[in-house]
Amino acid sequence: MKLCRYGQSGAEKPGLIDAEGRLRSLADYADLTPDMLAPASLRSLAQLDPASLPLVGGDVRYGVPVAGTRKFIAIGLNYADHAAESNLPIPSEPVVFNKWISCLQGPNDPVTIPKDSVKTDWEVELGVVIGSGGHCIAEADALSHVAGYCVVNDVSERHWQTERGPTWDKGKGFPTFGPVGPWLVTSDEVGDPQKLSMWLEVNGARVQDGSTETMIFTVAEIVAYCSRIMDLEPGDIITTGTPPGVGMGQKPEPWYLKPGDVVTLGIEKLGQQRQQFRAWAPEAAK
Repeated sequence: MKLCRYGQSGAEKPGLIDAEGRLRSLADYADLTPDMLAPASLRSLAQLDPASLPLVGGDVRYGVPVAGTRKFIAIGLNYADHAAESNLPIPSEPVVFNKWISCLQGPNDPVTIPKDSVKTDWEVELGVVIGSGGHCIAEADALSHVAGYCVVNDVSERHWQTERGPTWDKGKGFPTFGPVGPWLVTSDEVGDPQKLSMWLEVNGARVQDGSTETMIFTVAEIVAYCSRIMDLEPGDIITTGTPPGVGMGQKPEPWYLKPGDVVTLGIEKLGQQRQQFRAWAPEAAK
């Protein structure tokens, strides 16, 4: 299934994308909260006949496809060629940091460049949504804890990330820095998460073109590892790293996003995003 939430920010309704790519309303059902991501709940939704659900017409805004996320966990340097372009060694263990849940937003909402920023960057990433939580999950069982997958743009402010002390979190969670969606595609529809192509363009120019096949740590390894250092909970989102082609890795010189730039990105089977970047102003901050 392709599950989504649509409507005005803060008033989203649950929906489903049918086989023809049309949006169907699930407004008569519970919102896509963490409780709805449990395997039994997803099986119940899968038994619905999409043709019996009301069609939603017109242009709609998509929100984050799951409500009530409590943790937005990120993995850094998970592609060897991205580590190389960052002039950093290939990690021997997953690099784990946080994106604040306050940065979560819809996949096509505008992104605000932080006040005085000159190093705002892009990162197309595979997002993993936890369906059943746990602590010390075995790697062999890890994928059974995944409800589904989604597209994430791990927007990053490199000055705050790398030049303001050793804590990456400072450059990762500015308001609007967490576009997620448009859909949560359930695990059974995605299949092997290590065989998904991914891409990103800035103003129509392709800058990232990769595949989850080249991850250093697989989704199963990441879920198991994260569950060793925290309780994973239903609705948690783990974004799993980016392939090469980010702004700070551009040659001969890095370049970064500026007001008016448009970023489009997508992952095979999971849909696409589009964001226009805008200058900071008090009214633009959440």
